[in-house]
Amino acid sequence: MTPAQLPVNTPLADPGASPPPQGWKWYDYFTFNVDHKVIGIQYLVTSFFFYLIGGAMAVAMRTELATPDSDFIDPTLYNAFMTNHGTIMIFLWIVPSAIGGFGNFLVPLMIGARDMAFPKLNAIAFWLNPPAGALLMASFFFGGAQSGWTSYPPLSEITANVAQSMWILAIVMVGTSSILGALNFVITILFMRIPSMRLDQSPLFCWAMLATSLLALLSTPVLAIGLLLLLFDINFGTSFFKPDAGGNVVLYQHLFWFYSHPAVYLMILPIFGIMSEVFPVYSRKPIFGYKAIAYSSMAICLVGLFVWVHHMFTSGTPPWMRLFFTISTLIVGIPTGVKIFGWVATMWGGKIRYTTSMLFAIGFLTMFVFGGMTGVTMGTAPVDIHVHDTYYVVGHFHYVLFGGSVFGLYAGIYHWFPKMTGRLLNEPLGWVHFALTFIGSNLTFLPMHQLGLQGMPRRVAMYDPQFTSVNQLCTIGAFILAASVIPFTINVVWSWSRGAVAGDNPWRALTLEWTTSSPPLIENWEVLPVLTHGPYDYGLNNSSPENLEPVAGSTSPS
Repeated sequence: MTPAQLPVNTPLADPGASPPPQGWKWYDYFTFNVDHKVIGIQYLVTSFFFYLIGGAMAVAMRTELATPDSDFIDPTLYNAFMTNHGTIMIFLWIVPSAIGGFGNFLVPLMIGARDMAFPKLNAIAFWLNPPAGALLMASFFFGGAQSGWTSYPPLSEITANVAQSMWILAIVMVGTSSILGALNFVITILFMRIPSMRLDQSPLFCWAMLATSLLALLSTPVLAIGLLLLLFDINFGTSFFKPDAGGNVVLYQHLFWFYSHPAVYLMILPIFGIMSEVFPVYSRKPIFGYKAIAYSSMAICLVGLFVWVHHMFTSGTPPWMRLFFTISTLIVGIPTGVKIFGWVATMWGGKIRYTTSMLFAIGFLTMFVFGGMTGVTMGTAPVDIHVHDTYYVVGHFHYVLFGGSVFGLYAGIYHWFPKMTGRLLNEPLGWVHFALTFIGSNLTFLPMHQLGLQGMPRRVAMYDPQFTSVNQLCTIGAFILAASVIPFTINVVWSWSRGAVAGDNPWRALTLEWTTSSPPLIENWEVLPVLTHGPYDYGLNNSSPENLEPVAGSTSPS
């Protein structure tokens, strides 16, 4: 059967491929292993476990919100779920999986290195995450932190002090992990590329990881300082943020948001990198505007440090500050728009192959663009003041973070799973997973914008009965979204052991990670590769002819 006769969505697995090489054993993933590939998979599996916990909390909250009264879970437990759901999804799911998981597994392979610059430091960075998660879970024995994932004082200083202190220590541990990992990525990307690869020839995922790491190094210590000062206020009688003792609660907001708005870019920049790898492969076209996309990552890193006050437009900020941060917030959308136009132009006229990875990438594009549009509206002070602390904000950031980051993570998993395991995920199960995720996401988060515009406040377990029908619609969507995890989990578990053998390069991609075996050797390559073509030279004369054949069953949008 020739490639043109293959079914449209059949991966290009090598029918004569040998079973995946046996390198690390399953028990190696439970040890202090310094191999970057093992650490990457440790991050991905551990963060997905916490994703399930955070998702269970979300389903419990949405079940409570199906009715106006508090009749499913206790309001105190609701507050604890609300606080830890956001904390887990950000600090233990998206950030570790996007940066630690994909970053660790892919960056050395993409630049031709045998490992990260500091392997032991890399392992230490990972092993700070499981105890941090355990500390968060243990806080529920002391009532659970109940002041929201922002932990604004004075509320955070007077509610469940032991649990709040455990929450702070957990976030400081995760932040320390982020700083150690960021330092490792910067050194690795800048100084460990193979000699034949200039920085402007490296894959766009590496550019995204470089920008992410620089941003983490600049912003994360500020959050750690703010949280440690809060910890001292709670436990040692200091008054940094106690207004009745001369403290300043707004100071905490500045320290928190100086990190926590750039944290949005820590979550989305690696996803941007994943998108820049996925779209060219399944469109069979060179990436449109390589340098523009690369430099836009650095622009987001720079401008992203000057937008944090738009979270504080209702905190008594003076007019000049509102004006400055409105402008900076709108400016940061420009480099993001550069990326989106580059991806759309890459797909335009391409021989698009609708694998599950590509479906999630396109789903990411639609969800993130909508989330960006609502973000632009809230970036202007008048609109933000009107919808502040309403469900409009909840709908917006879930479109950005779930529709953006989580869709992007799924696209990356379906794309690089063959490289990680040597086996292919099942495509029909992948389509079911995508359909449930896309429908469930929109049904859950789109109606929230209407709730917000009508005035329903966020962070409440009880609400006015006029909002009941829309909340019930959101709850149905949440159940569908929860169900979407089932086919994905079955797919991963079954395919890892029994899936079709993928061969070394089932997608005929051009980046260096596809030049080694699947899964890669312990030292990545027997002989380090030499760069002979660009990472996105699909259809160009200087690329490998084998890689430049159209992918099986490709269909053109025209």
